[in-house]
Amino acid sequence: MLRKAFWLFGIAVFLLIIFLPGYTKLQDLRDKNKDLEFKIKQLHIENALLEQEAQRIENDPVYQERIAREKMGAVKKGEIPVKLIPEQKR
Repeated sequence: MLRKAFWLFGIAVFLLIIFLPGYTKLQDLRDKNKDLEFKIKQLHIENALLEQEAQRIENDPVYQERIAREKMGAVKKGEIPVKLIPEQKR
């Protein structure tokens, strides 16, 4: 009886040694998959926002003008551009 229990224990340990690394690898891959799915959802949201921004730039002349003024420093005829330079700390 003791011998049979020893063999069953030995077989259980052997199976554990064989299958445990594969199981832990599987769990790691599942965690990585969840992280990647979350990242994909975030990128879909960011992509949708960027598409809305692109549509707005293409179709809204007021927005186009605002971007041209803010990003490129464009001015209309007759306007005097003023650039403020912050004071340097000594």
